[in-house]
Amino acid sequence: MAKPPSSDKKGYHHGDLKQALLDETARILREEGESALSLRALAANLGVSRTAPYNHFENKQSLLCAIAEEGFARFNQTMQDVRDKHRGQGGEVLTRALVRAYLDFARNNQEYYDLMYGSDFWRSGKLTPTLKSTARGVLRQDIERLKRGQQRGLIAAEVDAVQFSQMYWGTLHGISRLLLDGVFTDTTSLKKLCDSTAAMLWQQLDPTR
Repeated sequence: MAKPPSSDKKGYHHGDLKQALLDETARILREEGESALSLRALAANLGVSRTAPYNHFENKQSLLCAIAEEGFARFNQTMQDVRDKHRGQGGEVLTRALVRAYLDFARNNQEYYDLMYGSDFWRSGKLTPTLKSTARGVLRQDIERLKRGQQRGLIAAEVDAVQFSQMYWGTLHGISRLLLDGVFTDTTSLKKLCDSTAAMLWQQLDPTR
């Protein structure tokens, strides 16, 4: 029995095409904006048939959800790299580094960040279950890390891990949004802002206070 003709003109392997679609989507979002994005445009840009993207994504919404998921994965890796780099240097040093890394990630990866926390996107009611689980898992992991720190005496025992994590995320997301939306434009003072924010957060966590 003859094999059906391949829909993939560039000879992508199955997994390779999916990643190529994600990478090209991120590029379009970064350089051209969401209005320029369509599965047909992706297929044309990558030199595959019009139907090839549908083997991986049901529609544009599912594609955007996958981009948001990839954003969370990149974010998690970025923050883990910071924790590894500053391991054993003290909680205040680590907090300062994490704050800076968070804001840097938002500023340097807006094509992902806008989907990770975009209000219109989340209000659409059309998020994939895996994206919902991934997003909630990020906060849950932070809460668990705080609790482990308390058990080891590295974090003040009286800190409510859930409430602190919500404040931490809310504070850093608020600053990031001001930067991305052009409300806060004095990026030359960003280091001072990061240091002040980290000092405020560490004041709550410091077990010696």
